[in-house]
Amino acid sequence: MSTTSSDPLATLGTLPGVTEAVDSVRKAIDRVYGHRVMRRRSNEVTSEAALRGARGSAALSGADWNLEEVRRRTDFTGDSEARVVGAALRLTAEAGQLLSIWRQSPLRVLARLHLVAAGGAAPEDAVGRPRLAGESVDEPLIEAPLPDADEVAGRLEGLSGLILSGSEAPALVRAAVVHGELLALRPFGSYNGLVARTAERIVLIGSGLDPKSICPAEVGHAEQGRAAYVAAFEGYLSGTPEGMAAWIAHCGRAAELGVRESTAVCEALQRGAA
Repeated sequence: MSTTSSDPLATLGTLPGVTEAVDSVRKAIDRVYGHRVMRRRSNEVTSEAALRGARGSAALSGADWNLEEVRRRTDFTGDSEARVVGAALRLTAEAGQLLSIWRQSPLRVLARLHLVAAGGAAPEDAVGRPRLAGESVDEPLIEAPLPDADEVAGRLEGLSGLILSGSEAPALVRAAVVHGELLALRPFGSYNGLVARTAERIVLIGSGLDPKSICPAEVGHAEQGRAAYVAAFEGYLSGTPEGMAAWIAHCGRAAELGVRESTAVCEALQRGAA
């Protein structure tokens, strides 16, 4: 992503279609936050959103389990799919606890996220740090060329600088760029997709757009499907204005679908209380 602006993320916010996506997401989130159930039962909505978000993120990483199976299971140490679902659940639980650290040291948070995701399944010396030269990456969904270790290190520092610079860009733009850049870099040996989607969640929460974490964009990413996710990501990789706008709009639609999911949860809770 190249631009001469002192705030490149804010520049992205002015691309055709992005302003509309930002406005649409904001209105959708405002509506669900205004739901009467949110006044007394927001914690229940947050918990359900976390579960559904984890299920959606795991589905994109190849573990497309039924929601009730995710809810029922307690042991995630079995096969690779079980480990992916367990990682997604741990990451969702961890996200809200890292907001203050994210504002000071995004790279520490990313390291922590990979440590939580790996959960002892990866070699200890490869957990919680960017991959070294020659190390492989297990990320079956994303087949784009893999940046080398030196490029990863440089771009991670650049991403950290953008986050810490206090951009005036809308939260959706910042979240989409963090998500896209981590997918592009795949900085860890495993679980990069899960980590990227959790980082998107952290930005949406920490920005104040979704402070109670009730709008799981991961649900929307999964609902749009793996093919659409990869196609939109290719727009990010292109670095063109059109491609970047398409990726941001895709992330916006994912957030709106997450809002729809939580609105349905609110309606169900309301009917149950009636």
